[in-house]
Amino acid sequence: MRLPKAFNILLTALALSFCLVPASWAQAQAPAQTQAKPAKKHRAKAAPDANAAAPNPAVVKVSERDPFLPLVNVNKPGGGAPLPPGKAGLVVATIRVDGAVRSPNGMFAVVTNPDQRVYFLREGDQLYDGDVEKIGLDGVTFKEVSKDAFGKSVEKIVTKRIYPSAGEQQ
Repeated sequence: MRLPKAFNILLTALALSFCLVPASWAQAQAPAQTQAKPAKKHRAKAAPDANAAAPNPAVVKVSERDPFLPLVNVNKPGGGAPLPPGKAGLVVATIRVDGAVRSPNGMFAVVTNPDQRVYFLREGDQLYDGDVEKIGLDGVTFKEVSKDAFGKSVEKIVTKRIYPSAGEQQ
């Protein structure tokens, strides 16, 4: 029972290799056929060259895209231009509020972006898609400005709370 099954697998692999090898030979020989020929000294009309081969339909042009670049660019919201540096490049939906600090000058919020960079925000700071409305000891309120499906500007209030970590007291 094992011998016929193994024989069928071997026969199938052999048939596939014969189908694939001529195509790879054609690709390897294609650059040799397209080399420049020496210029002739006389301007007589030459007969068609018997060695020049017609384009091979079996040779498929391969895309020049870099396979290691992502297909979807995650750094650009909406696929537009790159985000500006600093606070102006923070997107409300992607930041995480790590803490809040009370100082004589007012409240500060400690936030991180997806790249794990830390920023200190104050009330009124402008972000990429909104601004900071209010900072409290329990969370931060943002006013996010976006567009709906029809292009109309929509303002939304987003509150991101600060949750205590394991072992912390509130």
